[in-house]
Amino acid sequence: MELINQTWPWYISGFLIGMVMLVLIFFGKTFGMSSNLRSLCTIAGAGKYVDFFNFDWKSQRWNLAVVFGAMIGGFVAVHYMSDPSNVAINPKTIEQLHTLGFEAPNGKLAPDNMFGNEAFQSPQMLAILLIGGLLIGFGSRYAGGCTSGHAIQGLSNLQLPSLKAVIGFFVGGLIMTWLLYPLIF
Repeated sequence: MELINQTWPWYISGFLIGMVMLVLIFFGKTFGMSSNLRSLCTIAGAGKYVDFFNFDWKSQRWNLAVVFGAMIGGFVAVHYMSDPSNVAINPKTIEQLHTLGFEAPNGKLAPDNMFGNEAFQSPQMLAILLIGGLLIGFGSRYAGGCTSGHAIQGLSNLQLPSLKAVIGFFVGGLIMTWLLYPLIF
């Protein structure tokens, strides 16, 4: 159990991700989390109103199982297998968060006033969460997939559009982190 609770080295987790990708390629399946939103909308009946949602969602059942498995796995990992004392954040990062008005995460991955229940009490944070969610949803649809789909599946298949998307994600992240983030906070 101690082996599972510890952080795995990159060469083990990377190897396992690579093996999963080979299995998916062998069976002719594609991996991506954002494509499940289309399946969920189709199940809910959106195909009656928009042709984009009119497709055979049952062929994507296995991918829905991946999403539910990720949700269950995340719940189990956080509630039964995590130890907040092993989260070591660089002191410079904590200092930068403090300058932006955020408290130290205190053994968590993110500060409570940004990602806890406090975020729902601040109109500024609510606006940021809503606008950010809409932009992420629109962006993943516009880019033809999310970061996990392009970076893991698309690059594994040597797809040029995925390489362009991953470069765009990286550049967008740099712009957000170094230019927009300090302006917002």
